[in-house]
Amino acid sequence: MSDRRRINGPPGATRPPTFVPSPDAAKVRHQRLRKPNELRKTFLQTGLVPSASGSAYLELEGTPGPKSALVPTSSTIKLSCAVHGPKPLPRTASFSPNLQLSASVKFAPFATRVRQGYVPNSIEKDLGLHLENALKGVLLPDRWPKSAIDVAVTVLEGEDDEDGDRFTGAALFNLLAAAINVAMTALVDAKIDCLDILAAGVSAVVPGADTKPVRILDPAAIEHEELLSSCVVGYLPSRDEVVEVWSSGGMSQQSEDGLIGYDDLVDSAIAAARGAQTVIQAVLLESVSSTQTASKKAVTRDNDIEMKT
Repeated sequence: MSDRRRINGPPGATRPPTFVPSPDAAKVRHQRLRKPNELRKTFLQTGLVPSASGSAYLELEGTPGPKSALVPTSSTIKLSCAVHGPKPLPRTASFSPNLQLSASVKFAPFATRVRQGYVPNSIEKDLGLHLENALKGVLLPDRWPKSAIDVAVTVLEGEDDEDGDRFTGAALFNLLAAAINVAMTALVDAKIDCLDILAAGVSAVVPGADTKPVRILDPAAIEHEELLSSCVVGYLPSRDEVVEVWSSGGMSQQSEDGLIGYDDLVDSAIAAARGAQTVIQAVLLESVSSTQTASKKAVTRDNDIEMKT
């Protein structure tokens, strides 16, 4: 007699199903529908976490993938950031005249095809270090002595690279740039004094139609079969300063217009950062205007109540 309280497996051996992408998926995958200097559309919003001092949510527009693929690739980036502080350091900590910044990047368990663990891996540690270095260049640490601030970025979804893996090459740089942008928005939402609005952008050099290298802005890894070089830059537009640079690949490529060097690649990333700064400014102005409107309505409502009483 079988046990009805348990789900018994099949009596014989079984073979798990294997999902193979269709041959047409590769043809549609490596296509860039945007112009070389065109950025992806960005959705940015503040006030995501009410319990935090400041928070923000960022999402990049994804490239439409092939419908025939069983496991379609993704080029969408979704991040959330929460800022806690400034808060006093523990009494046991030594006196510090400057603000202590702690930045971390954590993948959600469902952010990748392979489920992520709770122990931070090497990619998360590298992203956290680069994010912390970039934010240190924009904060005013002497404003809050013996204080600390925590910036926590959560990766809800990341884009695929050309091999189908996650968070390598250009996908890693796009993730860092998005983390810097969403963290800067959350810091301003937390009313933290900063030198400027920090923005990050990514540029790359890819083979053109006639095998000549071409510079592009905001490269999506699944749109290009090969990336000759790529670079991410954290930039302060008003001060014209670069606070973070991370590059990979060969830095000298011969194109139709001449030799593409490291300076040209950085200039393209700065142009992408300026585009991201425009989005951040628009969202912050909208957030301030909505807050002022809400405060005016609250004052008017209080005055009406006092007059009625």
